[in-house]
Amino acid sequence: MKLVIQIPCYNEAQHLPATVADLPKKIEGIDEITVLVIDDGSADDTSEVARSLGATVVRHTANRGLAAAFMTGIHTALGLKADIIVNTDADNQYRGECIPDLVRPVLEKRADMVVGVRPITEIEHFSAVKKVLQKLGSAVVRLASGTRVEDAPSGFRAMSREAALRINVFSDYSYTLETIIQSGLKNIVIATVPVTVNPPTRPSRLFRSTFGYVLRSLTTIARIFLIYRSFRFLALTGGTIFGVGFVLGLRFLYYFIDGTGDGHLQSLLLGAVLLITGFQTFLIGIIADLIAANRKMLEEMQYLQRKEVLARQENEPRRS
Repeated sequence: MKLVIQIPCYNEAQHLPATVADLPKKIEGIDEITVLVIDDGSADDTSEVARSLGATVVRHTANRGLAAAFMTGIHTALGLKADIIVNTDADNQYRGECIPDLVRPVLEKRADMVVGVRPITEIEHFSAVKKVLQKLGSAVVRLASGTRVEDAPSGFRAMSREAALRINVFSDYSYTLETIIQSGLKNIVIATVPVTVNPPTRPSRLFRSTFGYVLRSLTTIARIFLIYRSFRFLALTGGTIFGVGFVLGLRFLYYFIDGTGDGHLQSLLLGAVLLITGFQTFLIGIIADLIAANRKMLEEMQYLQRKEVLARQENEPRRS
């Protein structure tokens, strides 16, 4: 049983030694542990430091973002013939001693993905706004995915090879929410375990300000519904708009029958616009649902292709 611990990095030469040193060297049920560093176009010596620490390194020539680095790590780990993949942060936010707890549900075949749940309300360096948005984002993900993950933004997670073969990330920003929703929709069993965190070693590079965090969070939430619950989202939106237009139309009809309709032409015009807009939004929802069905077929084809490539690699010697 091989475990690959992947660490997406961007200019982390300073923090990487502490992060790697904190990782477990032996885990019960695991025969081999490989540390994989994904250098996302760093301008410092991240790759050189990682190699000096004994890690396998794959490097982007330019900074492509956390989501791209995560997916590069997944593909590389599969190429290294990983049975289980753990993702952790390069700034040593998550404690390496929690990794055995993360992989245990996968080892025991109780889950294909395990998310480490942080004690959000107890983390002192999280602002009140960030704590609220973390809770809100997790609630939205639970609604969209049908899962019970309490800390969806947590990047500390483990997944089986089967789950890794099925995962795709369309966002170029982050992967945390999207992968959980995909797992829920694809019936990938998700478990959660409580984890602890270390004090911050640097400010977050994903969120440089509270306003930026709020904007990114709201955009991500809206995008999640448009991609994965498009028909439900657009049908509900279109139905609401259509309903308001219908009520305004009834209002004009009432005054028209009463003989005072001339003073309420604005209601007629606005109602007509809303009725047309609502109906068009509903139609767009139907088209989006057809596109989603096509995407599912393409993802299944991709999964089968990945599995075939992996099966061929099984006959090759393992490399660490």
